[in-house]
Amino acid sequence: MDAREAALRQAYDHAVRWLASLPDRRIPARASVDEIVSALGAELPSGPGTPADVVDLLATACEPGLTAFPSGRFYGFVVGGTEPAALAADWLVSAWDQNCVMRTVSPAYAAAEEIAGAWLLDLLGLPRDSSVGFTTGATMANFTCLAAGRDTVLRRTGWNVARDGLTGGPPVRVVAGESRHMAIDLALRYLGLGRPDLVAADDQGRIEPEALRETLTAGGQSPTIVILQAGDIHSGAFDPFAASIRAAREADAWVHVDGAFGLWAAASPRYAHLTAGCADADSWATDAHKTLNVPYDCGLAIVRDASAVRAAMGQQGDYLIQHEQGDPIDKVPELSRRGRAFPVWAALRSLGRSGVSDLVDRLCRHASAFAAGITGIDGATVLNEVAFTQVCAEFGSDGHTDRVLARLLDDGTAWISGSTWHGRRVMRISVSNWSTTDDDVVRTLDAIRRAAAGT
Repeated sequence: MDAREAALRQAYDHAVRWLASLPDRRIPARASVDEIVSALGAELPSGPGTPADVVDLLATACEPGLTAFPSGRFYGFVVGGTEPAALAADWLVSAWDQNCVMRTVSPAYAAAEEIAGAWLLDLLGLPRDSSVGFTTGATMANFTCLAAGRDTVLRRTGWNVARDGLTGGPPVRVVAGESRHMAIDLALRYLGLGRPDLVAADDQGRIEPEALRETLTAGGQSPTIVILQAGDIHSGAFDPFAASIRAAREADAWVHVDGAFGLWAAASPRYAHLTAGCADADSWATDAHKTLNVPYDCGLAIVRDASAVRAAMGQQGDYLIQHEQGDPIDKVPELSRRGRAFPVWAALRSLGRSGVSDLVDRLCRHASAFAAGITGIDGATVLNEVAFTQVCAEFGSDGHTDRVLARLLDDGTAWISGSTWHGRRVMRISVSNWSTTDDDVVRTLDAIRRAAAGT
């Protein structure tokens, strides 16, 4: 056995033990940053070490500082777990070590990306000729889609932003609902577009189409992008796409949908109605490492007009071996990147159409069970309409809600984080993990009851 194989076997053994511990381990990490630094050793070694020993040290030192994100009882953020075939495929991604930017150089990756992209468009009910790019996450997926939108609306006015930049060109107006995700504002800053004009939303975070129409009318005929949302981070609510997109079309706006976790509702016959009209937009951003449960990092930037994203993201270089059919490099910002489509292909191949639908349905069923269980706790109130995978609740007062959250983390059975919604402190439950079971929900509800009772 050579040094590389020995290191890989060591990593495999530690990984299997970690995964086997998830059903019973406490969810929060047990050690602090300083303790892990001490265990790892802060001084750079003076010489080489044995790869297997390095892996053993890393795994042994870090294990107490790991939060059980892959556990079925982690509900703190919308992050998902890792579906088994996708996890195994991701190990291959590192072993294969492909730089997945050019069709000619890595035909295996290009084939997997092509197939996975087509399957995704089919499952999500989006136009079949759309471009599908694989980014680091939803933030860069939003960035990519909005870059295509920015350049397109400016091109309609005769302004070439790729050649001339933004300075001196017509200002681009961006309009979004007041409950949009913070990643939207970040992507707009990256693009030099600044803060969006905000439109009123209802108490669940859904944009109000008539308010959108009035805002667009008041803005005149400037180049415009409208951003809608599939899945509010607190309520899980979806914007009314059909009416909102009609209002945007009247203003000749580019329409983008941020669907980081909610776009996957389209894959379920039971929940597809939440995305009705969504396919009429111009671009869509989502995460595969959320609802689909593939490993980090994997966002999806989907653009109806493939030429628009190619114009915004395409790179040319004398040393590149570019293909007449186009390359993965044409659809995302990065030049060097790992093979993100391989785990997506593996997850979709493993689950199939019915498996993806069942996954979405199961996550929603667990969210409804949480809402029902919390409603039965004395002094607790569920604040949102549980339409998808999010549940927000409060426990009488901000102070008591925070105490319940603190007790819950001390208990360790589950991880549920707090937030502030409509000016109130809330417990926010995000059900995103493929491995969450009915028993996980029961155990977590029992822990919430103990925390609410102060026992």
